[in-house]
Amino acid sequence: MNQEDYFKRMITRRSYEEVLEKAKKILCIQPHADDADFGAGGTIAKLTRKGCEVVYVTLTDDRVGTFKQDLWPEKLAIIRVKEQERAAEILGVKRLIWLNYRDSELYPSLELRGKLIRLIREIRPDVVMTNDPWLPYEVHPDHRYTGLMAAEAVLFSPFPHVNPEHIREGLKPFYVPHICFFFTHRPNTYIDISETINLKIKAILAHKTQIEDAERVSSLLRAYGKEVGKNIGVDYAEAFKILTPRHLHVNPFTENL
Repeated sequence: MNQEDYFKRMITRRSYEEVLEKAKKILCIQPHADDADFGAGGTIAKLTRKGCEVVYVTLTDDRVGTFKQDLWPEKLAIIRVKEQERAAEILGVKRLIWLNYRDSELYPSLELRGKLIRLIREIRPDVVMTNDPWLPYEVHPDHRYTGLMAAEAVLFSPFPHVNPEHIREGLKPFYVPHICFFFTHRPNTYIDISETINLKIKAILAHKTQIEDAERVSSLLRAYGKEVGKNIGVDYAEAFKILTPRHLHVNPFTENL
């Protein structure tokens, strides 16, 4: 690829649908149990059906995500693990990793980034999937910093002198080809989930402590999926922003890609 073609590729808005369609292994990093199911459940079900291995990494313990005063946080955290296990089984996700940071208190740290870099170097995914930390007006720190730490880990995982203790232990640096953001306001890729919308809804409804009105939630999920589907002329779809690591550093065109 010559310099002109390289530059055009870097600044041209394009679809990365084939990135997900061809992925063999995806590392999905989410703030709480249920975020990936809401943001990408239909796509995840579609991919696992094709034999793609999807690994969930949940950063927080989800202990405060309720309005019920009589549901103690320690008990809620245990329930949320069980709910995510049931939902993951529905979607075909077989491996779940829990980092157990305190819900609502996640902030950037070199410790957290190092843990995610280690997981990338161990699992060696084709795609890292996470929520978009640059979603406008996103107040929740767990969401902002999960996406940010995941993106930093993607950027730095190929460098052997970042967390060199991993290399001394026998792990190798790893370049993640693509990062995929859900809950994004500037999508560049749409995935048809018409065949898996029912599985997505079933998985989300497994998060019973988060669902007060199952019928209403199901209706909203279908309405949203249908609206997104209009972008590519299908019944239901999910939207993503897919980038390469080259787009994550001093690239003024990334927002518009």
